[in-house]
Amino acid sequence: MKKLTAIAICTGLMITASGSVLADGAATYDKACKACHMTGAAGSPKIGDKAAWEPRIAQGMDTLYNSSIKGKGAMPPKGGQMQLSDDEIKAAVDYMVSQSK
Repeated sequence: MKKLTAIAICTGLMITASGSVLADGAATYDKACKACHMTGAAGSPKIGDKAAWEPRIAQGMDTLYNSSIKGKGAMPPKGGQMQLSDDEIKAAVDYMVSQSK
């Protein structure tokens, strides 16, 4: 296994046993999404609010990913965190959906 584990933890990424890098959705959520999705700011669906998330989830994950990466309504692209990769944003969306079903 590669010796990147400490670096990966600090950057919000996880290393698999094979050495590949996976985005950590919870860490990305904390960094880029929490401020609005914890409070419902600007009409954003609060994490854990099943009623608010249900129609969004019904549109499909590709739609959620696209909205999160490109922005939608008051939400800027990537939640204003343009340094994040698309995979990091997708992992954050996956995390929010998993907490909101």
